[in-house]
Amino acid sequence: MALHTRDGGLVMPNAWDGLSALMLADAGFEAIATSSAALATTLGRSDGRHEVTRDEHLEHARLLSRLTGLPVNGDFEDGYGDTPEDVAASVEAAVESGLAGIGIEDTSGNPDHPIRDFDEAVNRIRSAVEAAKGRIVVTGRTDNFIQGRPDLDDTIRRLTAFAEAGADVLYAPYPPDLHALVAIVTAVAPTPVNVLISPGDKVLTVAELQKAGVKRISLGPALYTHAMEALEQATKALVAGDLTAATTGISFERISELLARGTN
Repeated sequence: MALHTRDGGLVMPNAWDGLSALMLADAGFEAIATSSAALATTLGRSDGRHEVTRDEHLEHARLLSRLTGLPVNGDFEDGYGDTPEDVAASVEAAVESGLAGIGIEDTSGNPDHPIRDFDEAVNRIRSAVEAAKGRIVVTGRTDNFIQGRPDLDDTIRRLTAFAEAGADVLYAPYPPDLHALVAIVTAVAPTPVNVLISPGDKVLTVAELQKAGVKRISLGPALYTHAMEALEQATKALVAGDLTAATTGISFERISELLARGTN
C-alpha cells in the first residue's frame, strides 16, 4: 500500500505470461498486475463472461509472482462468484496465494445487465474488505463507463461507497475526460485512484496524470495488444514473402537471459 500513498504513486503495468512479467521486472517496475482480458485472450476465451476460473487466474498470478518476486495485483473481474461469500472466498484464496492486491468489479458477466445494482455492488466490496483483514490491497472498481453507462454522478456515488466500505484503492476505467477524472479524484480523496492509461478522450503522460492526483496507473491489456500488433505485422510480412521483416525481434539469447533471472 505504501507505493500508492507516496508522492507520485506508481505505474503498475499488466503482464500476460512469464516472459512479459520478467521483462517488466527487468525494466525496473516495482509492482505488476495481471490482466483478466489478456489472460482470457491467451486462453482463447472472452473476458468478463466467467470463462476463466478463479483457480486458473490464481495459478497465472502465482507464476508472475514466483518468476519476478514482485508484488502482483490480481485483476479478478467480479470476484469469481455470484454472492458476497464467493467474493470473500476469492480474496482469501488470493491472500493464500501470496498476491499483494486484488481488484473487484461491479460487473455481472451478464451482457443484458452488465453492472450490478448499487447495494449488491457495495456489499460485495464490503465482503472483500472484511475477508482481506488488511492482508491484501483491495481495489473497488466500477465499470460504468466501459459498459455504456456514462453516468459520472453514479460512478462517484459507487466509488465513494466502496471507499466507505473500506476499499484501499478506487478505479473507474476510462472516465470521459480530464475534468471527470479530477472530479473522481477529488470526490473520493484521500483514497488513492487507479487510472487505466488515461481518460477516454486523450492519452496523457504519467506526469499529467500525477498532477491530476492519480496514484496508480495500470495498462490493462494494452501491452499485450501492442505485442499482438507486432505479431500481426510480422505475419503480413511473411505472407508477402519477406522473411527478414517477419523474423526480426528480440533474440532468444535475450529471452534466455531474462528467464535465468527468474526467481522460480
